[in-house]
Amino acid sequence: MSTALNTVTLRQELPDQSQLREFADLALNEARRLGADAASVALGSGVGLNVNVRNRELESVEFQRDNDLGITVYFGQCRGQASSADLNSASIREVVAAACTIARHTQPDPYAGLPEAELLASNPRDLELDHPADLSVAQATELATICEAAALDADPRISNSEGANVSSHRGIDYIANSLGFRGAQATTDYSISAAVIAGSGEGMQRDYWYERGRQADIFSSGASVGQRAAQRAVARLDSRRLSTRKAAVLLPPEHARGFIGHLLSAASGGALYRRSSFLLDRLDTQVGATLLNIRQMPWIPGAYGAGWFDSEGVATREYELVRGGILASYILGSYSGRKLGLPSTGNAGGIRTLEVAPTAGDLDSLMQQAGSGLLITELMGQGVNASTGDYSRGAAGIWFEDGSAAFPVQGITIGGNLLDLYANILAIGNDIDQRGVVRCGSILVDGLTIAGE
Repeated sequence: MSTALNTVTLRQELPDQSQLREFADLALNEARRLGADAASVALGSGVGLNVNVRNRELESVEFQRDNDLGITVYFGQCRGQASSADLNSASIREVVAAACTIARHTQPDPYAGLPEAELLASNPRDLELDHPADLSVAQATELATICEAAALDADPRISNSEGANVSSHRGIDYIANSLGFRGAQATTDYSISAAVIAGSGEGMQRDYWYERGRQADIFSSGASVGQRAAQRAVARLDSRRLSTRKAAVLLPPEHARGFIGHLLSAASGGALYRRSSFLLDRLDTQVGATLLNIRQMPWIPGAYGAGWFDSEGVATREYELVRGGILASYILGSYSGRKLGLPSTGNAGGIRTLEVAPTAGDLDSLMQQAGSGLLITELMGQGVNASTGDYSRGAAGIWFEDGSAAFPVQGITIGGNLLDLYANILAIGNDIDQRGVVRCGSILVDGLTIAGE
């Protein structure tokens, strides 16, 4: 590697809050000067480094520095929006003028407008989301090399590599509006991953693994990430097809959170007011097994999705989304709430940190509970009808008998209706994956249709 690369260092320096406040105030004052009745502005700035190593050689280095500003103005209930990647006075004035021009040519929307002032956040919280650490290209390359080498050396059946990646990112978001709200939040995000290919005879299988966290100490797990990727790839060798059947399906945490994600999408205001949700008119009704409890918990320190305000400046709050299998709330911002005649839940911009309450032990204990069934290792395709809840995904996995792995499986499809599947949840594990906004353990579901031979 060249001396130049060895001396390049990621300097995670961002505009401070006073600079961002100046830009925001300029935008809001300019909107007022041009006749807007109300306005909101969102600013973001980020810096990041991505390093990829493949077959023990440095493959690519990518450095990012991004800025953006979005302005929304209201002339009565006529709305205009515009954005820019330049944070300077001239560009800000231009983008505000563009938003005002757009607003003057749009039709009134009775649901448009800033959130209600009493809902705005006023209690800043330090949620420990920002842990900046310098990472040179040389250091990142060494970390990725260690990770990939651990995968390549883990088993003689590892025949090739799709590479290892080390990523480091820091960003800050600043929200302001003409009601007086001002809020900023800085975050860091670090990850390390590997993907490798295993071969046996003429058969080949690919798999991956990764770790992610707010602090750079996750990079110490690089060797174990590589080894886990190799183990997963080797475990898929000599896969078979299953005959078509109904059986218990065990979703490990990394797939369980996606399974819960379908429920979140259906409970979101946008899907509901567009009438494209299988949870339409299902508030306060049973939508899952009585053991299913899901709670938004947006103030967990260091958690993904944590925040004390949403993208409109509305205060986030803890609330139960599903209680004993009953849908206790929708997921709403101000606009979708008004469309549905309900108050905002502080979810403009999406769900905050959400926890699915465990009811059982880890994945191994759920396998023991089920006895036999299919442990999912990969899901393919979208395969979800948002309006009806019909679910069908290509899949690969491990068939298990007597609570232990029997043989790998591929070339199958799993399916059912999501409302039926949520009702048939048998257990939720305590092996909670904290690498995403949805914090969930393994989920055991009975009665899925497995379409095979």
